Amino acid sequence: MDNLSSSRVWVMRAAYLGLALLIIFFQLLPLSTLPPFWAWPDLLLAITFAWAMRRPDYVPALSIAGVMLLSDLILMRPPGLMAALVVFGAAQLKNRTGGLRDASFVGEWVAAGMMMVLVVILNRVILATLIVDQAPLGLTLIQLIMTIAAYPAVVLLSHVLLGVRKLSPNSEDALGARA
Repeated sequence: MDNLSSSRVWVMRAAYLGLALLIIFFQLLPLSTLPPFWAWPDLLLAITFAWAMRRPDYVPALSIAGVMLLSDLILMRPPGLMAALVVFGAAQLKNRTGGLRDASFVGEWVAAGMMMVLVVILNRVILATLIVDQAPLGLTLIQLIMTIAAYPAVVLLSHVLLGVRKLSPNSEDALGARA
């Protein structure tokens, strides 16, 4: 019952916001002045999707939108595009949570990976349609592959350090999930 308390939910929502701000801070650090030949995984996307699938009540859409919009503005991406795509992706994953509850971790990983691929493809297509400068395709694909590969580590660290576990069937009913 401890996981269902409203104070726990609010603490975890604040933890998500804190983690997001920490990730954005580290993305801003000038670790190298040379042009990158490979890209780090998008940990913000991985954490958002992992938490949306495991505990949808910890990451409400408004929090995701705010974090991703802040990330868009600070990282000088077109404002709102990635935010809208990630909110859409997280909502789709939240809707699948009931079906993925009984699936293995590999099924969850595949679902998250497919949503990451969809978000990246839609982002590139929309930017190309609007004739906006983009990162090279190779760099984007490396970041996508690294993000999908980092997903298990993100889930493991979220599970061990923060206690973000999958909902059980009885806790979903207590939260008022749809059947």
